[in-house]
Amino acid sequence: MSAAPDVVVLDYGSGNVRSAVRALERTGAQVELTGDFDRALAADGLVVPGVGAFAAVAEALRAVRGDQVVDRRLAGGRPVLGICVGLQVMFESSTERDAHGVAGLGEWPGTVERLPAAVVPHMGWSTVDAPEGTVLFEGLREERFYFVHSYGVQRWEMADTTGGRMAPPLVTWAEHGAPFVAAVENGPLSATQFHPEKSGDAGAELLRNWVRSVRSA
Repeated sequence: MSAAPDVVVLDYGSGNVRSAVRALERTGAQVELTGDFDRALAADGLVVPGVGAFAAVAEALRAVRGDQVVDRRLAGGRPVLGICVGLQVMFESSTERDAHGVAGLGEWPGTVERLPAAVVPHMGWSTVDAPEGTVLFEGLREERFYFVHSYGVQRWEMADTTGGRMAPPLVTWAEHGAPFVAAVENGPLSATQFHPEKSGDAGAELLRNWVRSVRSA
């Protein structure tokens, strides 16, 4: 039997991430919470959690060279999973208060904007619309996931310019006032706007799907 995948949850001061560590441990992965650059670069899989505001997360990530480790991992085809604001900072910018002039990691084009809903934040359980061919949502077509956010990416702006050489990104959508990006699968980079570690059995299965993809990467 192959060894369990080695997963690092990037520790850059983003609130309470112990629930993510515990949820990943239940998948059978060997999990470490650390901000060490070399460990984060070398792990089989890297999880970038995100709690709080876009600007604070982006700046804290850069303080531990998280932007560099994500970029280098993706250049080498090594899996990365962003969660909640960990999805948002993969985009270029945000209209959130205090985020003016603070760049995201820019792995995907687009801007994080306030949800145009009567009630914000979007807090609770919602279904998602996952595309064909998804790895993260395999076996999870009718399930609901737990969201806590006021901002989201409401337009997918990345054109398929691969000319068929690579699979185009798979974008999963949800709705709160307007459709927004609930998850993206783009080669080694995946991310979810919802919290899989707080999404019960469905979230646990999604994390198992990701860990299995790490093992086969």
